Amino acid sequence: MPTEVDELTDLLRQNDTDALSARLSEAPARPLARVLRQLGRHDALAVFESFPVERADELFHLLDGEVRGDLLSGLPPALAARYFALLDPDDRAWLCQRLPTDIWSPLLEQLPPDSREATLRLMAYPADTTGRAMSPHVIGVDVDQLAGGALEQVRQASSRTETVYMLPVIDGDDVVVGVVSLRRLVTSDPEATVAQLMKAPAVVVRAEQNQEEAARAVREAQLIAAPVVDEAGRLVGVLTVDDAMRILAEVDDEDAARGTGSTPLRRSYLATSVLELMRSRIGWLLILIVAATLTVNVLDYFEDTLAQVVTLALFVPLLIGTGGNAGSQSATMVVRAMAVGDIRTQDLGRVVRREVATGLLLGLTLATFGLLPAALFAGWPIALVVGLSLVTICVLATGVGSSIPLLARRFGFDPAVVSAPFISTVVDATGLIVYFVTARLVLGIG
Repeated sequence: MPTEVDELTDLLRQNDTDALSARLSEAPARPLARVLRQLGRHDALAVFESFPVERADELFHLLDGEVRGDLLSGLPPALAARYFALLDPDDRAWLCQRLPTDIWSPLLEQLPPDSREATLRLMAYPADTTGRAMSPHVIGVDVDQLAGGALEQVRQASSRTETVYMLPVIDGDDVVVGVVSLRRLVTSDPEATVAQLMKAPAVVVRAEQNQEEAARAVREAQLIAAPVVDEAGRLVGVLTVDDAMRILAEVDDEDAARGTGSTPLRRSYLATSVLELMRSRIGWLLILIVAATLTVNVLDYFEDTLAQVVTLALFVPLLIGTGGNAGSQSATMVVRAMAVGDIRTQDLGRVVRREVATGLLLGLTLATFGLLPAALFAGWPIALVVGLSLVTICVLATGVGSSIPLLARRFGFDPAVVSAPFISTVVDATGLIVYFVTARLVLGIG
């Protein structure tokens, strides 16, 4: 059954402008935004340009950052500047980080002075810090202010702020001393002071803090927003829950892609060309081919052993497959636990001990189930070699798979980059060494 994307694409190919306009005028904005995410750049631009101005404004706010970037790159300069000005400063800073300078620089110059200054202030922070993702438009209510006066301040400034449901409380030096909810202000005596109504903030985020750490803190505390402060504790912005969720979604997508040895896609899968799909994967595959030469060298080194007992070759796929899978499972679990803050680099010893113990149990279980079939197929001596190798390889794989991500983090590398396929390749080579050395010892061959 044709999807909405397929039908829109067909109308574009047929150049049926009347049918396309009718279809676009009937569709709600949110489904249309989903459609645009899945269309190619050229088609998305053609669809967007067919909208009336008011409808295009509504749709632009619902689009993902990457789609917005593609539209700004393809729209006429005047229209691109108009839509660029509609964005919040943090969204503009995000786009400037990803678009070529010759695209965003002219757009930035055409912004009103206050909007340009707010955007440049965010862009001054490093790309992975909270300062780059925060909204600088925040209402800070004075600690000595009355509730009635604070409410009037919110009314006057609410159109220029991203959220008013959580209000940072500041002293005379703009230092955050607490937070107060809009609900508390509305339901309290107008003559009560903010100091009487505020409470200690559950989370205060530093502008220089890593985005992922700040976003997880906001999510774990189940906050609508958290105040962002500078080194002196002065209020500089707010990190909202929607921005926190966007940050975590990007991190999860990146970890998932790198965990399989590929580069994260910039856009929806269906909107990504086959060439871009190839480019996202080829880099790691080339690296893994080079790494796989270790396995070839091991087989070449033990060629005489294989020649004496040819039956050993039959169990090679089973052993290296098991080792690779065990290592990948361990690495994936550790990377995920690190991502959600369950474990830290200081826990390296505890994690490796737990994983080695798990690997030992896995190996013993697999060897127990596989010993009899292997003996019936190849005899008890070969079965013993396979069983002992399974146990050793599982212990080795889980130990390597759990330690490498933690060591990568300790030395300043992204644990997700040390992907499961790479660990699998390393474990394959070392697993073969274990197998053939065990065979020589048990079978007494040279």
